[in-house]
Amino acid sequence: MSIQTIRNVFSVDTGYRLSDDQMVNHFPNHYELTRKDLLVKNIKRYRKDLEKEGSPLAEKDDNGKYNYLGLHTKRCTFNSFNLFNMFPRFFGADFVPVTFMLPADYNLFVEEYRKNPSSTWIMKPCGKAQGKGIFLINKLSQIKKWSRDSRTSTFVAASSGKEAYVISLYIDNPLLIGGKKFDLRLYVLVTTYRPLKCYMYKLGFCRFCTVKYTPSTSELDNMFVHLTNVAIQRHGDDYNHVHGGKWTVSNLRLYLESTRGKEVTSRLFDQIHWIVVQSLKAVAPVMNNDKHCFECYGYDIIIDDKLKPWLIEVNASPSLTSSTANDRILKYNLINDTLNIVTPNGDIPDCRWNRSPPREALGNYQVLYDEEQAQSENAERDLRSRSGQSLGSKGTKGSAGVRPAAATWK
Repeated sequence: MSIQTIRNVFSVDTGYRLSDDQMVNHFPNHYELTRKDLLVKNIKRYRKDLEKEGSPLAEKDDNGKYNYLGLHTKRCTFNSFNLFNMFPRFFGADFVPVTFMLPADYNLFVEEYRKNPSSTWIMKPCGKAQGKGIFLINKLSQIKKWSRDSRTSTFVAASSGKEAYVISLYIDNPLLIGGKKFDLRLYVLVTTYRPLKCYMYKLGFCRFCTVKYTPSTSELDNMFVHLTNVAIQRHGDDYNHVHGGKWTVSNLRLYLESTRGKEVTSRLFDQIHWIVVQSLKAVAPVMNNDKHCFECYGYDIIIDDKLKPWLIEVNASPSLTSSTANDRILKYNLINDTLNIVTPNGDIPDCRWNRSPPREALGNYQVLYDEEQAQSENAERDLRSRSGQSLGSKGTKGSAGVRPAAATWK
């Protein structure tokens, strides 16, 4: 179903009610995650909630930046609170670039801009996709000019009918391959938010720009340098219609392992997966967790030259059209594997089902996080701890340097 259809289905005005054998591919208020302004708002609220709870994840350094977010664990269930003491090596918490909502945060943005006037910022309309309406600025006068060109002498609230924008600090030091900028498109399936259960699709891909990257201010208007969206790049003179400017994630991983090392590469992908989990946790409390719903999101991640991943945005309706033969196969398998998880064995959908498909039904998906299983394992771990037993896997002598047995991770 389209987003508009979902909106109509769950509208109180229509009076429509889904039966137990009907399932839909969006959560009613998915926009809490997929609208750029609401994503930032929910992540900020999530951080404040962690601070109120006294969570170690909310610890800040002397500059007011968050020290911790997730833990470096490749093959265990993610649980940031109970495993904190077991794995002291945490990732940085600032996984979203500094972002402000316009017009609401205009004065805050100006204050931040003046701290580093040479910085570059990227403006995006909150409710658009495929690179539409995006542009880069490095001067305050450019915002004022844009405002005039938009026939608004001052910023006005979104409720007045004018389109709201977000403005984010531009990642001007992206990791380059062949001199070109790229980002990652990763697919994440969520079958329930409370308890959270999500899957990562293993066949994501990189999207490359067609023109070599340069931070030069003279190229700020050249979207073939800065924006990786296929909807933009396909119009470039250097666009390759055979491979579509795409690279599989597995190829990226092999490249990084050969140039940066296996350990560093593994840590990077752990960070990316942890960012996904934290973004979903940030919106889980406000998401309408209707039992008839599931959703496959398109996550866009940029990696900088220090191998730090940044969450750019989350798409509610990632493109399922194909630009190449390999793309067509990938999208077909994505749809097939998604339906096999939601309705295993091709059975009639049943929203009362607990949505724990057999392993053979996962296809190219892997369980990324299972909150229910995590809570069960943590309760069992705490019980064994109180009884003086090892925290290691059953039948194995535990030690402080041994990780728990594999649970929901990979």
